[in-house]
Amino acid sequence: MSENLQAVTLLTIVAESLIESRLIEDLISCGVIGWTLTPARGAGPENRRLSEVEGGNVKIEVLGSEEVTQKVWDLLSSKYFPNYAVTAWQSSVLVSRLDRYLNH
Repeated sequence: MSENLQAVTLLTIVAESLIESRLIEDLISCGVIGWTLTPARGAGPENRRLSEVEGGNVKIEVLGSEEVTQKVWDLLSSKYFPNYAVTAWQSSVLVSRLDRYLNH
């Protein structure tokens, strides 16, 4: 393993695009300093969304400290999972330039 790589948490969220702006605002309020957002398609066990007309799903990927990603997870659990078609998962990944992903 390269000496330049350090562990950080990757949080991946798949959500209906209708709530994209609200979700991004909430991520920022949790301390997220950057994200990657891409359109996403697929099906889940219930295969339902609030609105089929609004454009499908988005996948949002966040790299951050365990503290920040836990805040996001708590927010998703209380505000989004019960009310919207949202799923998420976390994994530990190795990144270079760790300082780009952590709040100072």
